Order: sequence, then C-alpha cells, then structure tokens
Amino acid sequence: MPYDPLAHVDADIRERAARIGLLCLDVDGTLTDGRLYFDSEGREMKSYSVLDGQGLTQLRRFGFQVALITARHSLSARKRGEDLGLETFIGVKDKLSCMDELAARHGLDRERTAFVGDDLPDLDCLRTVGLSVAPANAHPWIAEIVHWKTRARAGEGAVREVCDVLLAAQGHVPAILAGAAPGSRDGRHA
Repeated sequence: MPYDPLAHVDADIRERAARIGLLCLDVDGTLTDGRLYFDSEGREMKSYSVLDGQGLTQLRRFGFQVALITARHSLSARKRGEDLGLETFIGVKDKLSCMDELAARHGLDRERTAFVGDDLPDLDCLRTVGLSVAPANAHPWIAEIVHWKTRARAGEGAVREVCDVLLAAQGHVPAILAGAAPGSRDGRHA
C-alpha cells in the first residue's frame, strides 16, 4: 500500500493542516536532535536531516511561508535557513511576538499558523497556533499540550512528517509525485 501521510493522524489534525499557510519551527530539538557540539575553538556544530530539508523545500514550492525561530544565537541555524531559503530568526527572546509579526506580514493569523517545538521556550507559540506539533522525543510538558506529536524523533524526520501532512492535507502530493510541481524533484537545496 502506498505511503499516505494522513493515515496516522486524526481528522482534527487533517482539518487543522488544511488551513495552514505559515509553518514556524524551533531549531534545537526540532530540526536537530537537540545535541550541541563545539569544536576546540568553541564553534557550534549541529546535524540536520536532508529529509526535513526536502519537506521544507516542497512546502515553499507550494506557496507555504516557512520560518525558523530559535532562542539560541546559532550561526548553524542561520546557515541552514539560508541553504533552504527560509526566513530565519536567531537569538529570539520572545518567539510569540516574532511569530505574530511574521504571520501579520504574510496576511495570516494564528489559526493559519503551525508551530513545531520541543521544550518550554516554545510553549507560548504552541498554545496559540492553529496546529501545534511536537517531535516524538519532545519534553513531556510540551508533548502533553500539542495538537499532534509526530512518530519520528527530532532530527530524524519529524519535520518531514509535518511537511508531508501539510502537503497531503492541502492536496499537493499527486503533483509532487507526478513531477508537476516546479522543481519538485530538485534536491539541490535539501
């Protein structure tokens, strides 16, 4: 049987996903596995999944707005955002205000916004958006309050799972698989 991203999500999640126009993502513990690596010079290193990157690339191709919002001053996050062509906000003290300003700039409200996060700095955003999501390995306080928890862990395809659900809920999967979306099989930026 073909892969159906909507097979494991409730009808409520499908309905919420069908309304989303803006996806905001925390970085550490959401796009990464949450571990921080530092070299002998103190430079930060992180690992990102190309699966997640390809999902985010597909969202952008279908007109979704996508942004990274992280509290850390992470040059790695900035670089990953640039690689994917995403709006990237680092060192953010108030994620909710950042998300609201971004949504307003794109003519969207909180109901048409999704947020993916894993821990307490994400709590305000997760409580207010139309679709709140946590990776499988999110902190329990977060996992208990979100609309949906992915099956995949952070840094291991959790964000791709979210992207696939958004794309499927809005009817874009047939165009992707048929190669009808502009650059739909182009993996250069994933």
